[in-house]
Amino acid sequence: MSMKLWRVLTVGFIAILFSSGRTDNLAAVEDPLVSKDPLNQVSWVDSVFNSLSFEERLGQLFMVAAYSNKDQRHVDEIANLVKSENLGGLIFFQGGPVRQANLTNYYQAQAKTPLFIAMDAEWGISMRLDSIPDFPKAMTLGAVQDSELIYDMGTEMARQFKELGMHINFAPVVDVNSNPDNPVIGYRAFGENKKLVAQRAVSYMKGLQDHGVIANAKHFPGHGDTEVDSHYSLPVIKNPEQRIWEVDLYPYQELFRENLMSVMVAHLNIPSLDPAANMATSLSKKVVTDLLQNQMNFQGLIFTDALNMKGVANTNSPGEVDLKALLAGNDILLYSQDVPKAKAMIKRAVEDGVIEEAEVNRRVKKILKAKYWAGLNNYKPIETEGLLERLTSPEAKVITEELYADAITIATNKDDLVPFKQLDLKSFASLSIGDEGEVFQKYLSKYAQFDHFSIPKAADQTSHYNTMKKLEDYKVVVVGLMGVTNSPRRKFGIAPADVQLLKDLSKRQKVVVVLFGNSYAAQYLEGLENVIFAYENNDFTQELAPQVLFGGRPAQGILPVSVSDQFTQGVGGFLPGNQRLSYGTPESVGLNSEILNKIDEVAERAIRIQATPGANVLVVKNGKVVFERSYGQLEYKTSPKVTSETVYDLASITKVLATTQAVMFLQSRGELDMNKTLGDYLPELKGTNKEHLVIKDVLMHESGLVAYIPHYAKTVERGNWRGDFYKPRPEQGFKRPVSNDMYGRDDLRDSIWNWTVESKLLPKSGGKYKYVYSDLTMYFMQAVVERIVNQPLNDFMDQNFYEPLGLYTMTFLPAEKMPLDNIAPTEDDVAFRKRLVRGYVHDPGAAMYGGVAGHAGLFGKANDLAVMMQMMLNRGYYGDVSLIKPTTVDMFTRLQSKQSRRGWGWDKPDQEPGKGGSASELAPKSTFGHTGFTGTCVWADPENQLIYVFLSNRVYPDANNTKLLKEGIRTEIHDIIYQAMGKTSE
Repeated sequence: MSMKLWRVLTVGFIAILFSSGRTDNLAAVEDPLVSKDPLNQVSWVDSVFNSLSFEERLGQLFMVAAYSNKDQRHVDEIANLVKSENLGGLIFFQGGPVRQANLTNYYQAQAKTPLFIAMDAEWGISMRLDSIPDFPKAMTLGAVQDSELIYDMGTEMARQFKELGMHINFAPVVDVNSNPDNPVIGYRAFGENKKLVAQRAVSYMKGLQDHGVIANAKHFPGHGDTEVDSHYSLPVIKNPEQRIWEVDLYPYQELFRENLMSVMVAHLNIPSLDPAANMATSLSKKVVTDLLQNQMNFQGLIFTDALNMKGVANTNSPGEVDLKALLAGNDILLYSQDVPKAKAMIKRAVEDGVIEEAEVNRRVKKILKAKYWAGLNNYKPIETEGLLERLTSPEAKVITEELYADAITIATNKDDLVPFKQLDLKSFASLSIGDEGEVFQKYLSKYAQFDHFSIPKAADQTSHYNTMKKLEDYKVVVVGLMGVTNSPRRKFGIAPADVQLLKDLSKRQKVVVVLFGNSYAAQYLEGLENVIFAYENNDFTQELAPQVLFGGRPAQGILPVSVSDQFTQGVGGFLPGNQRLSYGTPESVGLNSEILNKIDEVAERAIRIQATPGANVLVVKNGKVVFERSYGQLEYKTSPKVTSETVYDLASITKVLATTQAVMFLQSRGELDMNKTLGDYLPELKGTNKEHLVIKDVLMHESGLVAYIPHYAKTVERGNWRGDFYKPRPEQGFKRPVSNDMYGRDDLRDSIWNWTVESKLLPKSGGKYKYVYSDLTMYFMQAVVERIVNQPLNDFMDQNFYEPLGLYTMTFLPAEKMPLDNIAPTEDDVAFRKRLVRGYVHDPGAAMYGGVAGHAGLFGKANDLAVMMQMMLNRGYYGDVSLIKPTTVDMFTRLQSKQSRRGWGWDKPDQEPGKGGSASELAPKSTFGHTGFTGTCVWADPENQLIYVFLSNRVYPDANNTKLLKEGIRTEIHDIIYQAMGKTSE
């Protein structure tokens, strides 16, 4: 029999004697502090130990509080303790990361024995330090079903700890929160189910310890069933020992099996474990030695909870409480208030035989063993240059995003209202109650047209009445319940009058409530039919909740606690998304954000050289918008900044996102044959030179149509527009808006149509027409579409595409539908309209046509284009809407021409490098898209599921400004996107 096996069996036999038969779930005996090189570990421990006097060894038992936001006096006090008492370690609290790093380097330089550096960072170092984003709280993690994500969080947290020279995280909390009125644990616990708690805790612990940081399970033996905060007094738990074993100790047993390295003992009074009057568990030998070490076989480090907490400090003086804690069996005395006094009392206890010196030495060696495991045998100062950037890595943001997304829980969903469907049949409003919900409302508006309202928490009756009146005409009201607190005694900040408002609204319309905060607050939402738990209120959750509501992401969370009869532990579960766009970080889809950020330089250069006054750039990968930024202003002079809501004139992108879409729609349904001619659909072309032009040739720009006809030239004379064609205000016979304060003759469209039909065709070469890119193609295709559907193109697109897809800013005639301030101006038109064009189509022919033309006239914001292109990448469907058959999408977007790079309607990258096309040379040949004269482009890459949108008003104030094209700005940005994917030119 090996020595190791004999040791396991022996200690296991001892455990049986102490456990009253509770051996079924006990952990196997292993020393979690043993490193991968135990011989070197023992050698280092012995060397350090032997270099210390007994007085210095005692210092290793203490860990005191340090701050990086206090004055020099505090710094000097800590440094003096480190030097004079040979402290074992420091636990850092509030401050800043760089300040803490500098102090850590300073304190370590003063230490004879390298210091343990610890932090109570349950949801990451942001719990204590500024400038760092949070990870989710434990209750949020309890809702997450993918334990690998929690492991990844622990991994990233460990990386951040090591960047800051820290070795111990006092986390995870493994209390089974069985008492909803718990004032100190609550959201800090994973949940009320012991197995759920254990599973999440194991993942968290392994993420830390697998990457070199000591995890610490707390608060032993279980703080989940208390109604008193041990920071202020000593909680009493009256549960029988059997229940404590079955519930509270279960997670510890599971963690011990997985080699948990440390435990924190709480300040609790549990008579069933130690009947001594007012005995705190942290000071109880029955708990710390008999239960934790002997019965449960734990051999890792044992920390007290903070010794300044009133749970023990009310009845024990500094020094005295340290000695009692040591005698109980604790290894490290946390947050000691008087180290010299405590050391003196311990020395006296050793001299008096109350505790043996050998036992003290054993614990000191145990601490040194853990220091070796943590790498303190090879201590190196923290590198402070670039520290903040390293701490706020893109990977951390990805993990946080995924955790919050997976946690969102659909608790009630009457009639499967969520995810929202049939957007064109619903009218939406949002209501934020409490804290500002600007981010929430912004992301709701990415999916549908919303009117947004906000009221303060606990508003008066008049405010509620007025709110009811404002909301009465909407079919669906999405409520963001903000301002939720963590105080059960104050009803978690939920105002009864606000709940009544929600119930009153629910009687007459569909109401969806998103609870941004502590899930226990939902007990006051009992009876509401559609409730979603977001668990916390921050930018992440406010961005993600709308994505779940509209099916951009699935809902996967499960409520980890029971808060009422309706909202019980386990409600929720998987609710699939419906392929709408989601929003997130570049790294979550494999793009390098550092490379993507180079887009900023290109866009800013474009503005600096006045290639355009401003621009929007948007990138979608795998159905997720991962880059959406706005640059510059609407005009070169002082003017409003471009935002993601800025609407641009899309110019020739109209060809593919309006007319070609309609053609594809009709072809999918067998109502349009690509091999037929214009004359087959437009009888008025019989006998003209356009009669026999084949539809597919027209869409490839190979039908002999001339590139452009300056129709406006026939309506101007001596530099001014003619009074027989235009009037400055609407009057009888002149009601067709051409620009602001400019109205064309009612029959102007007929004139343009006739002039277009009468135009000459280009000569053939070799019996065929050459490729010539022509605006006239879409005059004719618009006419074909309108003849088949018996409806104007704009109405058809609104009803069949834009409204069902939620695209309320993708539209023709925007001046009739939205404030001009939302729309970027285009040209100061000195040749035709004699005014700055804003809200009216830039193209003169399209303007004369009434603003709705097959080749120009469509306006939209970047997100609108992304939705349309995602529908194309989805091969014709989006959300709950199926518009075009997949075979039709494939047919139109593949290379159709033998003369050019064109599909049917769609542009494509040049098929040979160096031909000067606007798409990146890194784009695969399957890519399709289009550009627009006003300075726009959109490209979709099916192979990489990539979308690129660039919108600008480069024609402001002069359309002759060609710097955007000459400088290759749009193409350069497209190159950067591929480089961010790891693509390079061969």
